[in-house]
Amino acid sequence: MAPTPISASDPNAQGLAGNVAHYENFPVASWLCPAPLRAPVAAIYHFARTADDLADEGDAPAAERLSALARYRNSLDLAASHSGLDDKDWPQVFGPLRVALHGHHLPMPLLHDLINAFEQDVRHTDGGHHYASLDELLAYCRLSANPVGRLLLHLYGVSDALSLQRSDQICSALQLINFWQDLSVDLPRQRHYLPSDLLARHGLTHEDFLAGSPRQDATTEQARQAVVAELCHHARGLMEQGAPLARGLPGRAGWELRLVVQGGLRVLDRIGRIGHRSWHHRPTVGRTDIPLLFWRCLWM
Repeated sequence: MAPTPISASDPNAQGLAGNVAHYENFPVASWLCPAPLRAPVAAIYHFARTADDLADEGDAPAAERLSALARYRNSLDLAASHSGLDDKDWPQVFGPLRVALHGHHLPMPLLHDLINAFEQDVRHTDGGHHYASLDELLAYCRLSANPVGRLLLHLYGVSDALSLQRSDQICSALQLINFWQDLSVDLPRQRHYLPSDLLARHGLTHEDFLAGSPRQDATTEQARQAVVAELCHHARGLMEQGAPLARGLPGRAGWELRLVVQGGLRVLDRIGRIGHRSWHHRPTVGRTDIPLLFWRCLWM
């Protein structure tokens, strides 16, 4: 649960992804992960984290970010090839990923989906795009989050349709929880994930969640709380639908997924504890939550 430093060595991408430290809700390649799988799990994580940084970090214009992601995609294809050539821009990412790709036959379309999601982030942020509905947001999660779960299931040799469906539900729920946790960070950066149709139903706009909004009356405050509460309720339901997967996976894999599920639910508890006002303050899960998380894992 400690921050994980990720760096990108692209000399032309300063300000895109260099030595960035990240708060993480959940452990990556933790001690619960079987030792033979820790390296490929870490390789997948670093691949996704660095691409996310290329899309998000620094002040580079959208065209430069998209160019960096295009080079990143080419580096992925190079890592998957048998040419023996090494990537020179992100060797710390694609060296380990090459080993994972060839040693575990990772599905390339899932990795490309992740890059598609990061490119979509750049275009949407630059264009001030607002997601029209939860359905549209879930379509984004199918690119940005669900591939990670499917890649991990692939490493564990799990491929049945029900497990994949439950994995998608857990991963989409985690992505949505992260959105509602990060409102105070994302909105000032013009990253809009609150569904427009839900806001309209409550008589709100995206601007009503910004610190400088002129609408600070009690009625508007209650409407904002109602929006976030409804979104958190939806995310909790999605997580609970997927949660049986954690009980179905054997050994350490199942226990680690239990922690991930309970970690996501704990973030929702934290959001609820501040009255769903996460556009004011970003609630986090820390070391003091670990005993409760383990207790809840035991009783899943």
